[in-house]
Amino acid sequence: MEALIRTGLAQLGQAGRVPEDAPALLARYGALLLEKNRVMNLTAITQPQDVATLHMLDCAALLDCARFEGKTLIDVGTGAGFPGLPLKILTPSLEVTLLDSLNKRVDWLNETIDTLGLKGVRAVHGRAEEAGRDPAFRERFDFAAARAVADLRLLCELCLPFLKVGGRFLAMKGTDCGDEVDKALPAIQVLGGRLEGRIDRLIPHTDVTHRVVLVEKTSPTPEKYPRRWAKMQKVPL
Repeated sequence: MEALIRTGLAQLGQAGRVPEDAPALLARYGALLLEKNRVMNLTAITQPQDVATLHMLDCAALLDCARFEGKTLIDVGTGAGFPGLPLKILTPSLEVTLLDSLNKRVDWLNETIDTLGLKGVRAVHGRAEEAGRDPAFRERFDFAAARAVADLRLLCELCLPFLKVGGRFLAMKGTDCGDEVDKALPAIQVLGGRLEGRIDRLIPHTDVTHRVVLVEKTSPTPEKYPRRWAKMQKVPL
């Protein structure tokens, strides 16, 4: 995994821009993931080379989308830690909060953070629609990221409340998300954002292209958002 990650980072133009030990740390993280996945469902990707490319390098490609140094990021619905934990390893000065609703995953993430010796990153147990109303989290972050499989209208309602004005939401999507983005435009406006653009990235060592949808926070999110999850699903913005 380490060799694939190292050459992949070079293909992404990140060689020399990330810590020298980052490929080894990402490979160690991948090994811990696969080991835990034997007893706990963390990922459907189970081959080491696929973990290196479709997890680690997929997240590393976000480095082209923004400057993360010295900033704060919340990873909403982080699951096994993607994209927040790879971004932390690749950008040590980035302060990262990994938010997930399953306590078992949060416990494993915090164990992994300790094993890897990382500082300035924490995993937190909570539901995004509740944390987004908590003053400790609301409008506190420079970046929000989500790799979760959910409609962009729902993801925007969950993620934009976490952002400071001027912050950016990075939604990791497939390249077939054009209609989904168009449908989300009214929601983005209501939530205090604007569509900034779309960036397509070819994942090194694969023929897979993914898209990042960028949303800028231009004004405070109205207090009534986010709504309850059931309401969001029943009546999307």
